[in-house]
Amino acid sequence: MRIALTGLLLAATLAGCANLCSPPALAPKPDRAVLEKQVADTERAFAKTMADRDHAAFTSFLSEEAVFFSGPQPLRGKQAVADGWKRLYEKPAAPFSWKPDRVEALDSGTLALSTGPVFDPTGKCVGRFTSIWRQEAPGTWRIVFDKGGPCDEQ
Repeated sequence: MRIALTGLLLAATLAGCANLCSPPALAPKPDRAVLEKQVADTERAFAKTMADRDHAAFTSFLSEEAVFFSGPQPLRGKQAVADGWKRLYEKPAAPFSWKPDRVEALDSGTLALSTGPVFDPTGKCVGRFTSIWRQEAPGTWRIVFDKGGPCDEQ
């Protein structure tokens, strides 16, 4: 009886260790094409806030840790970025517009880069933006870095 009980106890211990000691099953790899479409759609919605003159909506896309290179010193944090961009939303006409033309996501699905042209009110390319987005919840992307540069069109 003692041998049977010891054997049963040993078997239970080994089975428990197999469950606890083995590496966890890896989560399925996210579909990068789906992630990149999410980010492109998010970038277009972000740009629409400028066309719609909706500063509150603009602010909703900002990560708490957002850093925007919008002047001589970076704007750091959601509130600083929101405050720094508020003036761009005050006039009835948008001072510029933008749209993504390229999006790349990490295979992990945690970060993505979007880039594209920036246009003046007449439609002339006046610059190019580059933004880094972080997935903060499933399907919820918030911008963490934004920087403009020269237009690469001739």
